[in-house]
Amino acid sequence: MVSQLHHLLLELIPGGAKKDLSAAQAKKLLATVRPRDVAGKTRRRVAAELVGDLERIYTRKQAANKELSELLTANGTTLTDLHGIGPSGAARLMVEVGDITRFPDNNHFASWTGTAPIDASSGEHTRYRLSRGGNRQINRALHIMATVQLRNATEGRAYYDRTKARGKTSSEAMRLLKRRLSDIVFRTMLADAARAMATGPGGHQGDDSDSSAAGSQPRTSSSKKPLPGPVPAKPTTPLRQAS
Repeated sequence: MVSQLHHLLLELIPGGAKKDLSAAQAKKLLATVRPRDVAGKTRRRVAAELVGDLERIYTRKQAANKELSELLTANGTTLTDLHGIGPSGAARLMVEVGDITRFPDNNHFASWTGTAPIDASSGEHTRYRLSRGGNRQINRALHIMATVQLRNATEGRAYYDRTKARGKTSSEAMRLLKRRLSDIVFRTMLADAARAMATGPGGHQGDDSDSSAAGSQPRTSSSKKPLPGPVPAKPTTPLRQAS
């Protein structure tokens, strides 16, 4: 709908309008347009209808985000404290992951999220490439998280720049950043699970010193070798050992 609106504004306004256009911005631009020919009037009418539709969509989106935020608060998760994860991303993670303790460690979790690299070495050249496997919805959530961090002055951005300075390509740097962010999400969810077990869902944080380690910035190291996903047949790793 935004693309359609942008295309119409290109024909109605000299120079057009920016692509990431909000309904309020488009409405303000349309107020300045007074076409006299039939084609122009038709385009303006269709554009106005699209603006109305977008306003209703944004209203529903705000209501959904508010409801999600209330549910997340009641659950006691701290995923939304991580830079680049909003209510919808946090909810998606919680729904798809379920019991985080079913993953023996962060490497198994990374394999499940599709952020564990695949060895693509040849001869004396050691190379890794992005995995196309794993849970693609969670991989997308981590990709959005990485993209948001790259747009701001974060540790994620600094890590990405340092990685490129070492000779990595943009794709390789992004892969490594997503791998680090996967570890951070794993530790955050593990800390949330530990607090929930100690206080109950939605309980206040106690004296869990490990929870402070789950920051939103990629500081910890991670394995470069792809690992298998969770093995349901094995007993669930106790929280005190995994944390």
